[in-house]
Amino acid sequence: MPTTQENLKNAFAGESQAFQKYMAFAKKAEKDGFSNVAKLFRTTAEAERIHAEGHLGAADGIGSTAENLETAIGGETYEHNEMYPPMYEQAAQEGHKAKRMFGFAVEAEKVHATLYRKALEAVKNGMDLSETEIWLCPICGHIELGAPPDNCPICNARAAAYVQIA
Repeated sequence: MPTTQENLKNAFAGESQAFQKYMAFAKKAEKDGFSNVAKLFRTTAEAERIHAEGHLGAADGIGSTAENLETAIGGETYEHNEMYPPMYEQAAQEGHKAKRMFGFAVEAEKVHATLYRKALEAVKNGMDLSETEIWLCPICGHIELGAPPDNCPICNARAAAYVQIA
């Protein structure tokens, strides 16, 4: 019989996946012209996010900002060093379209870990990041502080494609 901690971990994973899946479903419904169905998917996704955050909190998975940054660095480093490389290789061998996003993820996760390290250094010095503008490439997930590059270093998207997330 699983422990409550194991149940919380599984519940967090399930609710997190449901959130992401429903957000993707909402985009598709919107594209297909079903705006109210899209709204239902987005609203349900937010409910799943609330559940996931509650489970993470109950599992004591939210620490200080410095601890959260250390956790994030570990996760991003694992993803670009261990998780995505074999996934990329397998998809490449199979000629599967997943190769593209796995490749983007390998490179983007490296950037994420580097940015989290920079943030951790600032937080350990009692400061926030000095950059107020953070830009995201919506194609590959590359993040840039300050201003977007002329072309994304991962997928070559133009600067105009970058977005800011509030």
